[in-house]
Amino acid sequence: MGKETRLFKSEERKNRPDVSAFLHQLADKIAEGQVVLRQGQEEIALQLPHNLILEIQVEDEDKKQKGIQHSLEVEIKWFDDDAPGGPLELG
Repeated sequence: MGKETRLFKSEERKNRPDVSAFLHQLADKIAEGQVVLRQGQEEIALQLPHNLILEIQVEDEDKKQKGIQHSLEVEIKWFDDDAPGGPLELG
């Protein structure tokens, strides 16, 4: 397994309409091929290639005192000069 280096991380509570608005803005930036993330003094600019890997994962985790925490994780990955994969469809 290769070494992993965290370049940027953010986690905050937002209401559903704000999350939706952020994801729409993110989708527009992905379509343009460049995403810039800023939080405080931290900033990272990503140049995205045409071919990306889209990973969707749904999990439940028992947090003991707080109960079950549900998560829907959307991960976008890429390699330099990657070839296209099969499509994911929404149903």
